[in-house]
Amino acid sequence: MNADLIVANTQIRTLDSDRPTATAVAITNGMISAVGNDADIRPLIGPKTEVIDGRELAIVPGLTDSHFHPFWGAEATQGVDLTRAKTLDDLRPLLRAERQRIGPGAWVNGWGLTFEMFQETGIRGDTFADAVDGGLAYLAFFDGHTAVVSPAAIAIADVTGRETFLDFSMVVVDEDGVPTGELREGGAMALVRRVMPNPTAVDKYRWYLEAMRKWNAVGLIGIHAMDGSPETFDLLREMEARGELSVRMTVPLWQHPEFSFEQMRDQLSCRDVRGELWRGGVAKFFIDGVIESGTGWLIEPDTKGMGTEPFWPEPARYQEAVRIFAEAGFQCATHACGDMAVRCALDAYQRAGAAEGIHHRIEHVEILSDQDLPRFAQLGVTASMQPLHMNAFEPDGSDEWGLRAGPERRKQAFRTRDLLESGATLALGSDWMVASYDPRIGMAWARSRRPAGMQGRGLINGEQALTGLETLAGYTTAAAMAVSEEHLSGKIKVGYRGDLTAFAADPVDTDPDELIDLPVLLTVVNGRVVHRVES
Repeated sequence: MNADLIVANTQIRTLDSDRPTATAVAITNGMISAVGNDADIRPLIGPKTEVIDGRELAIVPGLTDSHFHPFWGAEATQGVDLTRAKTLDDLRPLLRAERQRIGPGAWVNGWGLTFEMFQETGIRGDTFADAVDGGLAYLAFFDGHTAVVSPAAIAIADVTGRETFLDFSMVVVDEDGVPTGELREGGAMALVRRVMPNPTAVDKYRWYLEAMRKWNAVGLIGIHAMDGSPETFDLLREMEARGELSVRMTVPLWQHPEFSFEQMRDQLSCRDVRGELWRGGVAKFFIDGVIESGTGWLIEPDTKGMGTEPFWPEPARYQEAVRIFAEAGFQCATHACGDMAVRCALDAYQRAGAAEGIHHRIEHVEILSDQDLPRFAQLGVTASMQPLHMNAFEPDGSDEWGLRAGPERRKQAFRTRDLLESGATLALGSDWMVASYDPRIGMAWARSRRPAGMQGRGLINGEQALTGLETLAGYTTAAAMAVSEEHLSGKIKVGYRGDLTAFAADPVDTDPDELIDLPVLLTVVNGRVVHRVES
């Protein structure tokens, strides 16, 4: 049978131990049909075959981000980008410019705040109220777990500070019981979000498509989408029917503490739902929040006496929820940043077991105790981690994460090398919109443990750095193993999916300080070219 797509005269790193390198690859009906040299592939050329001269390409298996928020992220990044602001003095001009742009009555919606700019003042909406002319403003922190809103927003949403939540969401108040504007976790943030204007379905659909094109342009062929619901499957069906879905998606169903067990059982019928480029079969849980806001669940309290509470008020209910899904053949994925959260998730998986061929997973694993480290390999649990989160860290521990964790726990941060050497599967990703979706930045951080180009900067636990090959595996073979698709994805091999990422040079051999500028020249998903830079 003639191939649909052939890339020849090129350099291919296959990650297939039987044939590690090649110069040509053919894809037929979305699957790799031949790998070898140009002579091997030439007989597959037919009248309708697209042949790409790959002399300028260095091809690797298509890159997959193992922790991503595609739909929430596309919506949340529509406001003003505040990631450039490091201090309140940086923040205020950005807000003034946005206020001038949108007018006096509209909401100033910003994203990407850092905690460090509020270390002296505390997180308060009155610190920037003048910059928005006393009007409505909602600013989200980079981690997605905290927001700060203006006094006018507190007033219009009728937030009192006396609200209660089933999880550990909180409206922070001052010594007089007056809301400061800080909203911790989704329940509290929803109090204000519900009075903000809602974008139209048409707007949101357009944002999703625009975002996907950007992901393809940095080499992503797939994502593990961590913000799913049954309605997400309907959206993906529509995208695929229109021929507009250009990334593979594994989509967990997000389980909330307020869900009853009966509501969870009603979702079990979604286990095998799938399309050509997407599928379900995963249940997602949060067992804690984040270290920076004191909501990461720790074995010992953080330096401010916080971090002692789980996200689910009753961990036993979380463990029962895991059992319900695990026994139904679902994979379970649990957000766990703190060491106690990681332990609780491992305990739940050990009790629940897993269906044949299913590997449960833990997301983030920011702090990991010596006691629990070997349990990942022992239980077959995948560590899904995002080393580029350390972009917010300071080598001396003066950042908010470091200050709360303290010096001893900082030594246990992002133990990528230790997990790999223990035999665990280590999948890598970004947690976009929390961090950049560009896998080149993620790979550079995994290898250097510092920002690219800053050779004089101290390393964050430099002994945990990965090699170039290990890092590429985290975005390819390990990403496939994380969703039990190692027989289909992560390698350039006959019978595997026709997904390719092509750089201007081999990313494994590229210095990490140069990696973030390495051009992505071609991205192929299911045999279809979704990004191409013409020479």
